[in-house]
Amino acid sequence: MTRLLSLTLLLLVVGSGAAGAQSPAGSARLKDVAALRGTSSTPMIGYGLVVGLNKTGDKRQTIFSTQTLANMLEQFGVSVAAAQMKVENVAAVLVTADMPAFAHSGSRLDITASSVGDARSLQGGVLLPTPLRGPSGQIIATAQGALSLGGFSGGSGGNGVQVNHLTVGRVPGGAIVHVEVASTIPPADAISFALNDPDFTSASQIAQAVNRELGDGMAHVVDPGTVEIRVPMSYRTAIPDLVARLEPLPVGVDAIARVVINERTGTVVVGGSVRIGAAAVAHGNLSVKISTRLEVSQPSAFSSTGDTTVVPQQDVDVTEGRSQLLMLESGTTLESVVRGLNALGASPRDVIAIMQALKAAGALRADLVIL
Repeated sequence: MTRLLSLTLLLLVVGSGAAGAQSPAGSARLKDVAALRGTSSTPMIGYGLVVGLNKTGDKRQTIFSTQTLANMLEQFGVSVAAAQMKVENVAAVLVTADMPAFAHSGSRLDITASSVGDARSLQGGVLLPTPLRGPSGQIIATAQGALSLGGFSGGSGGNGVQVNHLTVGRVPGGAIVHVEVASTIPPADAISFALNDPDFTSASQIAQAVNRELGDGMAHVVDPGTVEIRVPMSYRTAIPDLVARLEPLPVGVDAIARVVINERTGTVVVGGSVRIGAAAVAHGNLSVKISTRLEVSQPSAFSSTGDTTVVPQQDVDVTEGRSQLLMLESGTTLESVVRGLNALGASPRDVIAIMQALKAAGALRADLVIL
């Protein structure tokens, strides 16, 4: 059941296989595939402390966390040498955030806090007020709040359990902007949209959609990642109104056929436009099972010599799976590949090996991306 669900998911992620066979292009709003050129977010970073941990914070060898705590306490009139501190409820973190192009003073942003010491978990921690600096070093925002990890840990030693990653947490709306980054749209004769994924076909289809909306000749393709649009006279001093009119436009988008593989998690995502050349795929596996039985060996009754000992007995069982051969004709679609691999009984990790082998053989007509 797990195998069928995993391989079927490959088809569901990319949509209908039949639809992909008819046309590799999809439809999306302009705002989802491109952004106004010249406007971008500003990355911010800060160094702070997370407190309130349940003995899962930095250990004594992480000296900078205790030094930071000592400096903070000194501002409150408490003077304690960092070398004399022994705390387990504090962790040093780096706080990161992105400020959108048009964020104003008072806007709230999501932040991410990542441990930089040897803390085991940030679960239940609270980030103390932390200044966030932009690329120029100027303090732009301040972050604070209770961390949300999306996981948990419990128990100790061999009886412990952990779910998800516990040394990175987020605070939704945890940063408040103090300084606005200059980002305005001045009057202009032309504006440009930058594609998130540069592609000549997508850029051409975006230009055609804009021309249908504003008139022939108003938009043209500059390069695979840029579409330039002439601003009508009525919008010369109202660029935001023009952008608001263009962003909801449905546009055709295309993409390179791509197979994405994450070997660490066994995840495979296959694009709907992936095609397979003529090839034959053989699938088989070798299973080795080793089991150990503990038997007790005792000396004879009334014997004055010998000890009772435990003797391990090991059994080795080697089983070779039945090999099968799957023929793939030239131009085989995603749907056919998934159906064929399902018939072979391939698991997601088997699919990874098969895709890599098809690429090496030159039969996989797609980019193979390994994360």
